[in-house]
Amino acid sequence: MIIFLASDHAGFALKRKIVEYLQKEGLEVVDKGPSEYVEEDDYPDFISLAAQEVAKNSTENKGIIIGGTGQGEAIVANRFKGVRAMVYYGGALDIIKISREHNDSNMLSVGARFVPENEALKAIDLWLQTPFSNEERHVRRIKKIDLYPTE
Repeated sequence: MIIFLASDHAGFALKRKIVEYLQKEGLEVVDKGPSEYVEEDDYPDFISLAAQEVAKNSTENKGIIIGGTGQGEAIVANRFKGVRAMVYYGGALDIIKISREHNDSNMLSVGARFVPENEALKAIDLWLQTPFSNEERHVRRIKKIDLYPTE
């Protein structure tokens, strides 16, 4: 598994902390940008790069994307066939677990303006450790999602 990361300016500092944390955990991480803080950057430019990589091998690779709310970032990521991005901007961690068990989410979008670093790392750990349930009803639903065009 390779974990692809990307952010916008609002998520830049948190992304750097996440990259450092994941590397210390021994995980393979690829940072798709930005490589420096630029307040006027456009998140689709970077998020699309991470989503493209996850889409190439959506059963093995994962992506973590970070923005102010995480909403726009998830919208961009979900435009790519095979990508199932979920948004986390704080609160109950049950949503993280369910997104993996029921939806086999392969991208996690974090709202940096709402989630402190320690909570983000806890959510990421849970997301990476929770397997997809492979229950027939969830497999069936994901297959239906994959039928929709992504143009």
